[in-house]
Amino acid sequence: MNAIPPPLGIVCELTHRCPLQCPYCSNPLELARAGAELGTDAWLRVLDEAAALGVLHIHFSGGEPTVRKDLPDLVRRASANGLYTNLITAGVLLDAAAIDRLKAAGIDHIQLSFQDVLPESADQIAGLAGAHERKLSVAKAIRQAGLPLTLNFVVHRHNAERVPEMLALAESLGAARTEIAHVQYYGWGLVNRAALLPSRAQLEFTLQVVQEARARLAEKMVIDYVVPDYYAQRPKACMGGWGRREMVITPTGKAMPCHAADSLPGFEFPSVTDTPLADIWSNAPAFRRFRGTDWMPEPCRSCDRREIDWGGCRCQAFAMTGDAARTDPACALSPDHALMLAVAEGRPEAAPAFVYRRIGHAPASVSMEPVPAEATV
Repeated sequence: MNAIPPPLGIVCELTHRCPLQCPYCSNPLELARAGAELGTDAWLRVLDEAAALGVLHIHFSGGEPTVRKDLPDLVRRASANGLYTNLITAGVLLDAAAIDRLKAAGIDHIQLSFQDVLPESADQIAGLAGAHERKLSVAKAIRQAGLPLTLNFVVHRHNAERVPEMLALAESLGAARTEIAHVQYYGWGLVNRAALLPSRAQLEFTLQVVQEARARLAEKMVIDYVVPDYYAQRPKACMGGWGRREMVITPTGKAMPCHAADSLPGFEFPSVTDTPLADIWSNAPAFRRFRGTDWMPEPCRSCDRREIDWGGCRCQAFAMTGDAARTDPACALSPDHALMLAVAEGRPEAAPAFVYRRIGHAPASVSMEPVPAEATV
């Protein structure tokens, strides 16, 4: 295989620890404990290797990355290496002093998540009383520190009607960018799919609201919109294509092409503790397996969108069909598209209770085996 360009960005999942318990978290069901996390020196070496490889962006994520006391040290090293640094945070552990320390270390951007605009609903989804009010104060402190702010609102059946209020809140807080992102059904989101999947009417409403807001706020705020694949006609280019643009490093040092790749059987994902980052990116079989187009089956192989969506999501293909190499069922051309439609059409009227994300409490009854069409209710 010819040499490929370096990844544009690396998502550094510093920890799975988090004070929130969101039922749509993309983290795996088996969450790493603090004692298994990479130490400071290992992460510093990763940041040095990332810069040498030609990476541009570093996204510090989790879990909740601010639980790591060494976060300012990691930001400082990334910044010294000329890497653009983005913090993806729930915000509830931040205050003005912590934000000032991160700014002094060289943080370039902060992305702050919100669960809703209604405090009681937001706190219920997060599983933490007072979380919403804390986030509001943190958003204001970020802007007062002069840092760019992105707000991320995760949308689902319990809050889709409040997307107008979400955008109004983002505007009032001075966010330069806002994500209206429907839940993506991996990890804990897949466990809670029946509790979270919106109706088609809710989806159409949110799309209309976003389109109108984009026109109105075009000179003021960028609005990204992410749909749930269960109502899509074409798949998204997950992570910009498998092993093409992004790398994810887990708290224990496992390097993967996407957040949910660990759900795929038969893969050995290399560790940054024993393999240099450049070798992982260029040579690791797990990264090469679905890179490019040679692996594609029909109808992807002859599709004029094959280098646009890159066959869609491998983890979703496996979750729905049991075969990670099949066309993403989100695509209307997929022979398995009926599986996706069956889930959307069989969405229960009454939402079941949330299964909350908790370390050491992976639901024993959840399986990543394919979902037969007759069982998608």
